[in-house]
Amino acid sequence: MFAVVKTGGKQYRVAKDDVIRVEKLAAEPGDKIALNDVLLIEDGGAKTVGTPVIEGAAVEAEVVDQARDKKVIVFKKKRRQNYRRKKGHRQHLTVLKITDILAKGASKPKKAPAAAEPPAEDGEAKKAAAKKATAKKASAKKAAAKKADAGKAED
Repeated sequence: MFAVVKTGGKQYRVAKDDVIRVEKLAAEPGDKIALNDVLLIEDGGAKTVGTPVIEGAAVEAEVVDQARDKKVIVFKKKRRQNYRRKKGHRQHLTVLKITDILAKGASKPKKAPAAAEPPAEDGEAKKAAAKKATAKKASAKKAAAKKADAGKAED
């Protein structure tokens, strides 16, 4: 039995007890996560293909490690211009061990965390930002009205 899952913009063919390296996920080593974007499940010759994903299907995995990939060298050069730039980059990865493939209708585990993203603002911070934006718009309108009034007075 194997499945094709999508995470981090890439697709992976996984089977039970496989160890895969995916784009960084927000989880600690030892955490159990579920990859819910299952595109295909093959079970002894019977294939189930999603449109685009299979509803209710999931792949359970355990986070083994948070690691970094090999260094990739980025080298730019323009000939005869004495222009050379060399930079290196190491991608952050999460190492996962696949523990189970759950087909449609099986017990549903908790959802996989999103890729490392900045924390969402709380409700009060959003309200304050919206209030500040409306105050800016109002002051800009007042300034424009003053200019218009000053221009009419000169005529």
